[in-house]
Formats: sequence, structure tokens, C-alpha cells
Amino acid sequence: MTASTLTRKGQTTIPLKVRSHLKLRPGDKIEFVIQRDGTVVLAPKNVDVRQLRGMLGPVRRRLTIEQMDEGIRSRFARR
Repeated sequence: MTASTLTRKGQTTIPLKVRSHLKLRPGDKIEFVIQRDGTVVLAPKNVDVRQLRGMLGPVRRRLTIEQMDEGIRSRFARR
């Protein structure tokens, strides 16, 4: 595990091992994504999405386009 220290200003240095793994360079943007389970994922914001494959683990179940559309409709109907 790699760690870093947070400053009083809320700043930190991303360890070299992590920067190398994400292929980050000075000026690159990063994004912090808070997952439903409370974990936080740090991801390069300016990379090809295909490089992020497998980041969230295996797919729990596969849905058809129709099932996805229905899920979206039902989610927005509750608002």
C-alpha cells in the first residue's frame, strides 16, 4: 500500500509509484470518484476510457439495452 500526508491546505503529493502506474505527468487532471460503498477512486481525467477497463472489478451481471433503458426510466420516474 502507498500512503501520502495531507497538508493543512488539503494538499498532498501523489506517490511516484501511483503517478507511474496512472501515467500521470505535470499538468494532468485527476478526478476523485466517491463510490456508493464509500471508497474513493482516483482516476486520470484526461486518459482514454479504455485504459480504465477492469478498474471496478468484474461485472456482476449483464443487462440488455432494453433492461438498461427500463432501469433509467424507473429511476427518473421516482424523482
